[in-house]
Order: sequence, then C-alpha cells, then structure tokens
Amino acid sequence: MHQERTSRIPGIYNLSIPDRLREAALSAGLDDAWAEKYALAGGISSEQAEHMIENVIGIFGLPLGIATNFMINGVERLIPMVIEEPSVVAGASYMAKLARASGGFHAESDPSEMIGQIQVLDLQHPEQAAEQILAHEAELLAEANTADEVLVSLGGGARAIEARVLEHTEHGTMLIVHLIFDTLDAMGANAVNTAVETLAPRIAQLTGGRTQLRILSNLADRRLAQASCTNTIKSLAFEGYSGEEVRDGIIEAWAFADADPYRAATHNKGIMNGIDAVVIATGNDWRAVEAGAHAYAARSGRYRSLSTWSQDERGNLTGQLELPVALGTVGGATRVHPLARANLALMGIKHARELAQVVASVGLAQNLAALRALASEGIQRGHMELHARQVAIAAGAEGDEIERLARELVARDQINAQTAASILDEQMRQVKD
Repeated sequence: MHQERTSRIPGIYNLSIPDRLREAALSAGLDDAWAEKYALAGGISSEQAEHMIENVIGIFGLPLGIATNFMINGVERLIPMVIEEPSVVAGASYMAKLARASGGFHAESDPSEMIGQIQVLDLQHPEQAAEQILAHEAELLAEANTADEVLVSLGGGARAIEARVLEHTEHGTMLIVHLIFDTLDAMGANAVNTAVETLAPRIAQLTGGRTQLRILSNLADRRLAQASCTNTIKSLAFEGYSGEEVRDGIIEAWAFADADPYRAATHNKGIMNGIDAVVIATGNDWRAVEAGAHAYAARSGRYRSLSTWSQDERGNLTGQLELPVALGTVGGATRVHPLARANLALMGIKHARELAQVVASVGLAQNLAALRALASEGIQRGHMELHARQVAIAAGAEGDEIERLARELVARDQINAQTAASILDEQMRQVKD
C-alpha cells in the first residue's frame, strides 16, 4: 500500500544511515533506485567530476542530512541539506516541528525574471541615449528573444528593457541598460548572458556609445521569495523558559540585528546556513544566492536583517523572510549531478519557484532556531554535543568510543582536544586492565 507523503520521521537520529535512507524513500514515495544514488561517496564519480570543472584531482565530500517536519503551503517536504556545521539540520527540523502547530510555513515566489546588464560608455548625451533605448524597446525585446528560441517557445524570454544613467566620481557618466529576462525553471545565467551579448551591437548602434560589460546581475530583486510562519506561545516554552520570555527574547534579538550591521552580518549568516545547505544539495549556485541576499539586505543604504520577527494580536510570535532566490531545477550541475536530481525528487520539486519557496522557508526556520537559542540558553549549548563528537573523532576515538567520549566531554564541560586525548587514553588503559 502506497504511503502518503510525509516529512515526519520521529526518531530519525536514532536510525542507521541505511535505515534513514529507507525511511526517507518510504516517506517521499521513492523506490530503491533513488536510494542507490546515495551509496557513492560525494554522489559523483571522478569521471563525472572531470566534466564539471577543470583540473579535477578528486571528490571533496560534505555531510548530507535530511531536515524533517517541514510543511510548506500545506505540502509535506523532506529537505536535503549539505553542510558541515553541527546543529543546523536539527535546529531547522525542530523549528519546523513547532511551526506545524500553526499550519507550517507559508511561502510565495516571484516569476523567474533575471536582470542582464549592458554598460554603455563614451556618450555625449546619456539621457537622450536612454530615451532612444526605451523608444526601441519592442525591437530590442524581439532581438533578445532570438538568443534562446527554445526557452521562448516554452513561455520564457525577454520581458522588459530599462535604462539607468550612473555617475562615477573618477570615470564619469555611463548608461546601464537592463534586460529583464524570464528564465522559467533555469537559474538562467547562460541564457541571460547570451541575450545581452546578442543585444550589445544594436545598443551601441542606437546610442552611438561603446558597450563594455554585458553580464547577468546576481542582485535578482525581481525574483524574490517570501516565507512566513507563526509560533504559539505554548510551542515556544521549554526548560523553564515561558513562551512569553522566549518570544520577547527573539524579538529583542532580531531588533539588535535590524539596528546594527555588525550583528546583522551574523544574523543573516545564520539564515544562509539553512539556505546554502539546500542550494548546495540541489546543485545550484550558492555563491550567487549569497551575493544577492547580502546586497538585498543593504538595499536601504544600511545593512539590515533579512528577516522580521514580531508579536501578533494574539501574542503569538510571527516571522517573515524575504530575499532574492535565483535557482534552477534544470540545467547546470542540477542536471548533471546525480544527487542533485535525487534531492529534488526527495523534496517532490519540479519547478524553480517551488524550490525558492522551500529555500526561504528553511532559511526562516534556521533563523528562528538560532534566535531561540540566543534568547534562552545561549548558542553554545545547542552546538555542545555535536561539537564534542567532532573533538572525540579528532582525538582518535572510533565506533562506540566516539559517543562515550563525547558524553564525558560534555559532562566535564571541557570540550577540547587535550581533555579528549586524556580521557581516551584513560579509557583505553581501563580496557587493557
């Protein structure tokens, strides 16, 4: 009997890796062939890597975990996350569990419109050149659409032309032409870059100027994703902290980030912990998403929090997150990396706008996890046990020794290499005696 899709896998952390794979496949309605793709370390062979980048010498692996409990727009989603930092997967999963009590996450995303830029120099009358460009918008859009006729046939392609006059203190005036281009389910860098290259000769002819840079912008502010969630007072209470205390602490911590760029940088890094992990897991360009997110955080002229946390009329904690998310479900590494395709299947995602909604929701969940820890027992406690395991492994512990040594390090509140080596040596002597 086919099991209905669910993101709830209670006790997944207690299962072996093969059992986690089986449970994930069952929960996502996938077959054994899907699970087999995870058997190869790194998910790709050296031969496959050779076709992805230059001068390949090996495969560098990172942990791939599954965040559970996510309900986004009423749909159950298991979320693959590639990250080396402890507590991120667990934190996002737990916050998703709390959010379920109020319907989970609600998310939206804009059409996949990217911006291609053409820099025009050596203009005597840049304002007149800008008017000339806008007067020929229809012609220019038609010309841009010749760059990718397949994409256009599927409903994508050029949408609008914009022109901006910029002043530089040392290099004078320049005209920047923007091509707005819908890339559908592709991230779109190649399509947009090809389109602006196609337009450049005609732009130069119309303006009488010299076209220099012709390239996509990673500030994809026409491709925003928004996520929101509500957490009840009851769900926020834990370990001696009342729900009101946790709510107020989270809002106060957010206000610090919104007022101070030094705090905002770390605050937004926590958001990107969740976002990057999903972007990497799906073979997308996490550097482009990072660049766009941080540029968007400074759009007011001051670097601020990407998220907003407040109290609603019932006293519940509400959160919102908005940022540019330029992702693809076709093309690039998403197409050629077996695990990227498998991870999209795990989430049940086919379209780029769906993926953007998931990514924004995970970013908001991770932000909540970090703020909750900071506003209560402090961020270090959440990292303590997982960090202790890493120290134990570095000290030479193996198998069951790892957990025993990690527990002892936590109990002594001395999670460092010297203590780990001393305890491990003591344990080994006891075994020999």
